Amino acid sequence: MKASEDKIKKSLESLIEEHSDLDDAITRLNEMVPFDQIKLQRLKKRKLTLRDEIQSLQSLIVPDIIA
Repeated sequence: MKASEDKIKKSLESLIEEHSDLDDAITRLNEMVPFDQIKLQRLKKRKLTLRDEIQSLQSLIVPDIIA
């Protein structure tokens, strides 16, 4: 069980880092004039996908507690 949790945590760290990198890339792209709207949309879509994957992995590590 511990090995799978470690693997999930490593995957989670990787996804969080990629999410942060995409955030930086989106910021830089928005500062360009003119900027590539299609590329911006692709980056934002990937960022949303990563957010969903991060939430999914986090729920595996910390299960919801019903109060």
